[in-house]
Amino acid sequence: MKENKQISEQIPLFLPPQNCMSREDFMVSDCNAEAFRMIDAWPDWLTSGLVIYGSKGCGKTHLAHIFADKVMQNSAKPIKVGIVKAAQLTVTRVKRLAQENASIVVEDIEPKIDNEALFHLFNIYNTAGRYMLLTSENAPTRMRFALKDLQSRLNMLPSIEIKEPDDVMLQTLIVKLFNDRQLLISEEILNYIMNNAQRSFAYIQALVEAVDYISLIRKSAVNYAIIRAAMEVVEHEKMNEPDLFDY
Repeated sequence: MKENKQISEQIPLFLPPQNCMSREDFMVSDCNAEAFRMIDAWPDWLTSGLVIYGSKGCGKTHLAHIFADKVMQNSAKPIKVGIVKAAQLTVTRVKRLAQENASIVVEDIEPKIDNEALFHLFNIYNTAGRYMLLTSENAPTRMRFALKDLQSRLNMLPSIEIKEPDDVMLQTLIVKLFNDRQLLISEEILNYIMNNAQRSFAYIQALVEAVDYISLIRKSAVNYAIIRAAMEVVEHEKMNEPDLFDY
């Protein structure tokens, strides 16, 4: 432990931040503008499917919800648009998913998932009036799916990358994530983070989460010491969930 303190009082209740997934809440910058424009352009797509890829925390899930909401709101009659995790796909589940959802979002596709299940789902939604949005950390052409028919179909879909944040996005993201957790930071603290943080969505999210925990344990407003301690946690744990009670 870096601070050998006994926590005699009850540990403060940690409440997860409110995640707003509306179109108005999505922050558009150069790094994600192309992906946002493509989602916004629906239904004027040239294909029935689209892949959006980028690092963890870059906003893929937010765009997935924007897409699902838009499809539901702009349909002639009420429809359901499912958002499912690729890891949960099975061949036996595909038929039910297709029956229940007019269009679908499949998040976090990668080669280890059930290739046959995704292949069948792809074929079902590759028809007029049905749409499929896929998300992943890598472009399909950079992955190697065991089922070659699936690989070839994924390769044919338009794929749009969300890049790592530029300075404008980074600053906006930092402020938003702190506000989501009802944490106030000064302009000096913001500048310190901007000057010392890694330029990645995942790092910033992990940093703000660590700051939140540490400030709760210390019962202190966000200050330089807490920011430095949080940066140590994120770096030492390599973005895995840290043992924040050491702080």
